[in-house]
Amino acid sequence: MSDHTIPQTVLFPDLFDRPLVATFDQAHASSDGGAILLKAADARLGLIDALTGCLTDGRTSTRVAHTLQDLIAQRVFGMACGYPDANDADRLADDPIQKLLLDRDPIGGTALASQPTISRFENHMGAQELYAMGHELAASVIERHQQRLRQHRLRRLPHSKLSR
Repeated sequence: MSDHTIPQTVLFPDLFDRPLVATFDQAHASSDGGAILLKAADARLGLIDALTGCLTDGRTSTRVAHTLQDLIAQRVFGMACGYPDANDADRLADDPIQKLLLDRDPIGGTALASQPTISRFENHMGAQELYAMGHELAASVIERHQQRLRQHRLRRLPHSKLSR
């Protein structure tokens, strides 16, 4: 760190086993720092796990470099960060924040999937898998909405009893 750097330590105890230090003078920088909040949201909602559960891995295990969960996570986090297609995968493969989102060391961790790997993954999915993933997404949204409504009703219950 330079003399002009103000270190800020932000702890995400549920996501990482050590503090995340944000500085803006490092050689390995990323513009996707806010994506850490996406990882926290996914840890709570379990959406990436649910989507991964819709897929069957038919690949030869000795030739697999990236798990289905990693491929799903890379695409979900990439799209959420403003990279709507696989064209940016090669540039993002060594992005420290993108690697951190997939539980890899931001500097020394293995690179994420390349553009051809992401494209093959996306093009390999069939209609049944896409339907199942859409169903999981909808179920997640509906469940979250139901939880929110239950909490809202519980908050209103004592007040409505008092007004009678």
